[in-house]
Amino acid sequence: MPKTVCVTGASGYIASWLVKRLLQRGYTVKATVRNLNDPTKTDHLLALDGAKQRLHLFEADLLKEGSFDSVVDGYDGVFHTASPFTFASTDPLALIDPAVKGTLNVLGSCVKFPSVKRVVVTSSMATVAFNEKRGTSGVIIDETWFSTLEFFKETKQWYMLSKTLAEEAAWKFSKEKGIDMITIHPSMVIGPLLQPTLNESSKAILCVTNGARTFPNLAFGWVNVKTVADAHIQAFEIPAASGRYCIVDRAAHYSEIVMILRNLFPHLPLPERCADDKPFAACYQISKEKAKTLSIDFIPLEMSLQETVKSLKEKEFVKF
Repeated sequence: MPKTVCVTGASGYIASWLVKRLLQRGYTVKATVRNLNDPTKTDHLLALDGAKQRLHLFEADLLKEGSFDSVVDGYDGVFHTASPFTFASTDPLALIDPAVKGTLNVLGSCVKFPSVKRVVVTSSMATVAFNEKRGTSGVIIDETWFSTLEFFKETKQWYMLSKTLAEEAAWKFSKEKGIDMITIHPSMVIGPLLQPTLNESSKAILCVTNGARTFPNLAFGWVNVKTVADAHIQAFEIPAASGRYCIVDRAAHYSEIVMILRNLFPHLPLPERCADDKPFAACYQISKEKAKTLSIDFIPLEMSLQETVKSLKEKEFVKF
């Protein structure tokens, strides 16, 4: 029988690819956006293959209890991706309230309808990797790790705090209510953009491709958006899937990112030096063992970077 699922925050970077992949697999999709009258939120979704037949768009408010009831009613599964993603906000509540209350409101709607068999929540490696063990030589980060709230509060990293609080609240609620829930934890997500607007993780590549003089002294885990979308669907479809999944191709310092980009795009005005004279930030290792049980393909970092820059150029974000 054809599956019916809901996707919250469908206009976002990951969610747009998730909707695309679901439609390709024959799913009927209910998708929520903040504003149905905003073409930047809807046009790229309505243009997807299969959208005319099997995509239904709805408005829903993360902060309004019960606003997802009509969306999830009668559907088999829910993918909750909606959550504000920005590193620039100085107001913690602007991120924490939609992340935490929004997640609980979606789960609160799910628990009302027995048709919902499983909920897959988009979390982040931010909720996994930041604790006192991270700096220890030779450690490998995996799904048993949990970030420390105090670290984010002290460093005022409100996005990371919002995702960690949201995941804690989600697991507590799902266990109390008996919801079959899975969380997906991608690192910095790159690859082609479907939406017309620039998302936060694509900025991480744009910042070194538009004539910057220096590259940041930072190291991130990186993963292709198509891999992340596929991980969500496999987590929903595989009966034995459970718990948390770290979805990371590999970690790389910005110096390596710039080196790969220079080989791929020799004409780009890429930075030659680091933003400071300190030792390069250390790269950490992330286990792929559990992620492999989802039978997903990790697209190599080189290909992901190539796709990202080509997409940024097509959408005229890259000026050179």
